[in-house]
Amino acid sequence: MKNFANKLISKTPVRGEDDKAYFALVWVCFFWGTTWIASKIGVMYMPALQFVGIRQIFGGMVFVLYFIYNKHPLPKRKEWRTIVILSSLNFIFSNGLAVIAVKYISGGLASIIAAIFPLWVVLINLIRGKKISWMTVTGVLLGFGGVCVIFLDHLNDFFSSDFRLGIIISLIASVVWAMGSMYTKKKASSFNPYFSMGLQMMFAGVVFFIAAYGSSNTIPFSEIPYQSFWAVVYLIIIGSVFTFIAYIYALQRLPTSLTSVYAYINPIVAVLLGAFLLNEKLNIFIAIGGIITLSGVYLVNQSFRKTIKN
Repeated sequence: MKNFANKLISKTPVRGEDDKAYFALVWVCFFWGTTWIASKIGVMYMPALQFVGIRQIFGGMVFVLYFIYNKHPLPKRKEWRTIVILSSLNFIFSNGLAVIAVKYISGGLASIIAAIFPLWVVLINLIRGKKISWMTVTGVLLGFGGVCVIFLDHLNDFFSSDFRLGIIISLIASVVWAMGSMYTKKKASSFNPYFSMGLQMMFAGVVFFIAAYGSSNTIPFSEIPYQSFWAVVYLIIIGSVFTFIAYIYALQRLPTSLTSVYAYINPIVAVLLGAFLLNEKLNIFIAIGGIITLSGVYLVNQSFRKTIKN
């Protein structure tokens, strides 16, 4: 087991690892798309705060217990501050809020909003005074233009306070995910990403548990409906463990421009599964708007890649 963990943590490619990395990327592209639907099913039958708390604390516990069992050293004192910040950005105000949002809007729509996070990265860099290329500008305009096309079919929905709340929460989650991605790239390379991720998830889970029980927005564990129970199990095993491992594995061994393809495929999976399994809305506005939005995200990622090469 220790050798397996060391192999996962190692960033040095060995023979045959490229094929494994491509398989890991395909896994991420599909199964992270399914997590939107699992989350939607979960929050349909139990309080969202409690659902997110259970998913994150037990998902994180899998990683933490594994590394503690194998006597992996705890993060150093100065690293805890980074872990708490990453947990707040990636799992409380991003992943957690994104799951809560699907209580009020469709999983497919939430997944498309989440996919535009590279556009927020551009705007954050623009605010910081960094220059952006014409390709980046075009990508941003296309991305937000595509979102506008999608919302053409949801204009009447904005009269619903629940729908507006879901959209606002999704947008906040998307912006914070962009901030978390930038901070992760800057700070998180100095310690074990898997162990750190487990600690981040556990911390976020505790925060959501406190929020859920503090607001009395819970149900007894014995009364959790089977739909939410199996959704939690699926998200812990597939979404929080296997897919996060696959993502980090692919990220360490494949070009960033290639691994980012999951951002285009996840929404397609979510929209199609949502329509098939949950009868979520699927029409020409969502199809065309989704294509335009993802095209814009693609251009932004391409411009990032060219900037790095230069």
